[in-house]
Amino acid sequence: MDGELGDFLRSRRAQIRPEEVGLPSYGRRRVPRLRREEVAQLAGVSVDYYVRLEQGRGPGDPSRTRSGGVSDAVLDALARVLRLDAAEHAYLRAVARPRRHGVRASGASRDTESRVRPGVQLILDGMDRHPAYVLDHRMEVLAWNALADALLGFGGADDLSLPRRLFLDPASRDLYPAWDEVSAQMVAHLRLQAGHHPGDRATGALVAELSEGSAEFRRLWADHLVKPCDHGVKLLRHPVAGLLSLPYETLTVPGAPDRTIVAYVPEPSSDAQERLALLGSWATTRVQ
Repeated sequence: MDGELGDFLRSRRAQIRPEEVGLPSYGRRRVPRLRREEVAQLAGVSVDYYVRLEQGRGPGDPSRTRSGGVSDAVLDALARVLRLDAAEHAYLRAVARPRRHGVRASGASRDTESRVRPGVQLILDGMDRHPAYVLDHRMEVLAWNALADALLGFGGADDLSLPRRLFLDPASRDLYPAWDEVSAQMVAHLRLQAGHHPGDRATGALVAELSEGSAEFRRLWADHLVKPCDHGVKLLRHPVAGLLSLPYETLTVPGAPDRTIVAYVPEPSSDAQERLALLGSWATTRVQ
């Protein structure tokens, strides 16, 4: 068991005040947040067992699954005590009982991982009024339609990794006026995905590269926040279309759970939709 489980438990424990879980907060406390022994007591496990989890030494306790991982009952109890939401609970399960993905863990070829089915590309191309693209679990862009290219410049890009573009390219701060919000969301989503793909060398290399190249990434990664980035609103500033407030939705590609279609879907007749239509006309004219 690597240190990710322990790091995550410690980070979440540090966010909980005793009174939030029904414990008295009066008296002298060396730390203002929950102690290890308090988490263990509330979760119904021994202190030694919980300490082992936080130290990444593995559960030396009968409450283990037959495969050696932490039991569902213990994980559910920890999620309740630490007040985890659904995404954090799923992440806790993933890092406590990592599944090995044979091909990706040993390193699949980039060409194999980058393919999308021709039918998926046809779907993207048919969404001619909506910028749409496909991401893998590392948030690398695998395919896109013409309007997404006009909006985000995928076609002429040397790097199609959204995290690298965001944290290592200074131009990203011009593209995303709410850069701090976007960066926090991206790191939380990347950590969530990393927990579901243990042993993925490419993800590990990406995290190492971003940690070395960006102080903002290092700070956000150290927070151990996990959250899916599956819908919401993005604010973008385009040199031709201007400032755009674009709602987005995501869909998992059938038969490819690690592939996600991201589509920007502004309201009909809205200012954003009209600006996108102008952008599409400009892009078509430029190509001609």
